Amino acid sequence: MTTLELRINLPDQLAREVQAAGLLKPEALEQLLRDAIRRKAVNELFAAADRLTGAEFTPMTLDEIQQEVDALRQQRKRRAADS
Repeated sequence: MTTLELRINLPDQLAREVQAAGLLKPEALEQLLRDAIRRKAVNELFAAADRLTGAEFTPMTLDEIQQEVDALRQQRKRRAADS
């Protein structure tokens, strides 16, 4: 476990509210940070989905898909032979 010291400046009223709610305790801060990371990841996922929705892709034919699969299999065989 890593120990970090944080120093933050908050408006007086907000500082009183977060202290009263117990949000400055290490366990509460950890949960707040985990929640923030999770929200950030979800937001990034939705942003990527939005970008993909706007992108124009030409669908691959079954032959093109098979060529990609075959190429990947050959690549894996070469790697296995090299190790």
